[in-house]
Amino acid sequence: MSIQSISLSGRKKEVSNKKMTFLESMYLLAIIKGLFITIQHLFRRKVTIQYPEQVRQMSPVYRGQHMLKRDEQGRENCTACGLCALSCPAEAITMKAEERKANEMHLYREEKYASIYEINMLRCIFCGLCEEACPKDAIYLTISKELVPSSYEREDFIFGKDRLVMPLDVAMLNAQLNNAN
Repeated sequence: MSIQSISLSGRKKEVSNKKMTFLESMYLLAIIKGLFITIQHLFRRKVTIQYPEQVRQMSPVYRGQHMLKRDEQGRENCTACGLCALSCPAEAITMKAEERKANEMHLYREEKYASIYEINMLRCIFCGLCEEACPKDAIYLTISKELVPSSYEREDFIFGKDRLVMPLDVAMLNAQLNNAN
């Protein structure tokens, strides 16, 4: 007896409900195949590296730690539009928008800014969708080979603006490099 299932892609798959033989019901062949794969891996070269002494070669498309950019005048680029939080499939980004005050013009570019901007690194899957969704080019995943630091406390993996905003000296150096080019 066979039943045809309908798929959304238009391809049909043939499904059968035939009775299994005694050998098939014992799963002996499946167990032997699994053991064979395990034995093959026993004799392969190990891929473990000794981390502090050896550093793993990173992929050219490696996405590192998040950073919130500053412009050439040292002001934060983020306008708290929330598109990065909406595009995050892991829902790792939370933010709270506030209005800029008159004495804060040197800190923020636009009228709105993110007073609270947090990324839960335990949830983040480093997909880069937040980087692509940002209209102001405010967030990016660094190309540096620095990994997210390890810790024993969950609270240490919730990165706030204090750990995400680009340091002022790096922003000024980038501005000088851009002006030289």
